[in-house]
Amino acid sequence: MNFKNSESASSGLGVLRYRRVVVKAGTGVLTGPAGLDEKVMADLVRQICELREASAEILLVTSGAISAGRSALGQAIGDTGQDIPSRQVFAAVGQSRLMHTYQELFASHGTQVAQTLLTTYDLSDRQSYLNVGNTLEHLLELGVVPVVNENDVVAVDEIGEVFGDNDRLSALVANLVDADLLLILTDIEGLMSDDPRTDPNATLIPEVDQVDASIEALAGEELHAWARGGMATKLEAAKLVTASGIPMVICQGRAENVVVRAVQGEPVGTFFQPADSKMEARKRWMLSGISQRGQVTVDDGAAGALVDDHGSLLPAGIQTVEGDFNRGDSIYVVDSKGNQIACGIANYGANDIAKIQGLQSDRIEEALGYHYGQVVVHRNNLVLL
Repeated sequence: MNFKNSESASSGLGVLRYRRVVVKAGTGVLTGPAGLDEKVMADLVRQICELREASAEILLVTSGAISAGRSALGQAIGDTGQDIPSRQVFAAVGQSRLMHTYQELFASHGTQVAQTLLTTYDLSDRQSYLNVGNTLEHLLELGVVPVVNENDVVAVDEIGEVFGDNDRLSALVANLVDADLLLILTDIEGLMSDDPRTDPNATLIPEVDQVDASIEALAGEELHAWARGGMATKLEAAKLVTASGIPMVICQGRAENVVVRAVQGEPVGTFFQPADSKMEARKRWMLSGISQRGQVTVDDGAAGALVDDHGSLLPAGIQTVEGDFNRGDSIYVVDSKGNQIACGIANYGANDIAKIQGLQSDRIEEALGYHYGQVVVHRNNLVLL
């Protein structure tokens, strides 16, 4: 869906580099001490609507419900109420205020919006994942802007732990809709060479070729008191989308016209280079890591066969199995040093793998009394990490 060299004469924006874009607006961008910052939200909506007029498709992943709820209930940042039940109450109160604000702002530009609240369970099940994707695709076809948020009210294990202020959620959505760009708006300039709070000489890193250990080491602590992500979760999002072939940008969300500039391809913030080619949809779902039910540890020979030879995983190379998963579930493959090297769809459940680990493939039926093939994970159902 690359939109390079496309003119947008009717909108006056000129060239747009990307057509389908997931924009993630974090808590630190959307809120202030008094709650939602409607001036910032209005400018964000204006930019999105200008891009839509230029034929871009925009999905907005938004934070801010908890902060809006705190404000509505008269609690300032720093008050008590950071426990999970309090956060759920704040989210329940604030989500409707957040959505109402967006609805009014987009309506002033003649644009319809659709609220989409998601949990990890919605995306971990393959069928549910596809259903969500179909809904988002149809909304875009109808010219509606999907406004996506994590459903903090429903699942206690998700608040601040799984999606991370919607950073991970935005990456999953970008993969789900096969976006051309994931744009993460935050309250700092981008990925810095050091913590700017302690090092006045810290500089912006304009481009990252690969998120490796040296890049991950640059992730500092969160700067905003009620934001739940921090740079670490943004880098995790970058690893996920770039491996799937989708570029990502982290930038200061309050910078002038920054969303339009990023979609036009102007250098803003930190740009994360994507893999050379896009991954097929089913492998993007496996790569998300959100569906993994367990893991198997393999010896060095099996690890080499997977990584170097792009082979299938055979039972002979498996040393241990962890988790309670069934045939057809997605699992991690871990090497002898504990590094996750792949994920894939298991041909056998955890109990069966425990019985056949270390065996040659021709002994599977002897050990189990049945067999589903000679491999535990076929190479066509395997994604290298």
